Amino acid sequence: MQYEIKEVDKFKYIEVGEGEPLMLLHGLFGALSNFEYLIEYFRHHYKVVVPMLPLFDLDLLHTSVGGLQKYVHKFIENRNYTGINLLGNSLGGHVALVHTLKHPEKIKSLILTGSSGLFESGMGDTYPKRGDYEYIRKKTEVTFYDPAVATKELVDEVYNTVNNRIKAIKIIALAKSAIRNNLGEELNQIKQPTLLIWGNNDAVTPPFVGREFHKLIPNSELHFIDKCGHAPMMEVPQEFNQILHKFLTKLSQPAAVNP
Repeated sequence: MQYEIKEVDKFKYIEVGEGEPLMLLHGLFGALSNFEYLIEYFRHHYKVVVPMLPLFDLDLLHTSVGGLQKYVHKFIENRNYTGINLLGNSLGGHVALVHTLKHPEKIKSLILTGSSGLFESGMGDTYPKRGDYEYIRKKTEVTFYDPAVATKELVDEVYNTVNNRIKAIKIIALAKSAIRNNLGEELNQIKQPTLLIWGNNDAVTPPFVGREFHKLIPNSELHFIDKCGHAPMMEVPQEFNQILHKFLTKLSQPAAVNP
């Protein structure tokens, strides 16, 4: 699917559909294709918003989880969104968590899938081999339970990114920032209903990470999906969309009042 990328001030984003905002934050190697099924399904029920995170456009000092969070905050203020259902995958989940902790007032619910913020087995440690296509292909395949999901197009995208010296430096900066920025002590402050959707075969943020988030975030529910890796919304979109839709529908229903 091709979506029109809107530009307002310095923000680039997609906005389709009507209703309550469902905002999607992509990860370190995030592209629109990661959210294709999700956008297509939810645009009929919500206003789906995808800001293009400036992973490679911030100066090195602000190339961090905190720098991205500030960008998301400015974007939300600029567009005047409220009652946001905020969804993040991988590094995007981490940014969503930090944003919800710092600016909870406009966030209605939080949805995390394969989120960093507690523990992740990152790519940042092994970059010297960046020129090796085969190596990058294997690293990309590890993201998924089914290596076939790592199409040539996706591998090429990652390969081209890491072979650009400036981008490679910024990816390492972001990966290191994610590892340093551990939220374990703060997660109990999150008041929003939180949905955790985890792949049972996630090799980057393994299942125990999902369980730990569930334990630490008070109002959270956890769903595991079998035969699924680090990006459930790409690998098992139907199941992912079902779980998410049920969660969002439940939130919108008025609480039953006992007579």
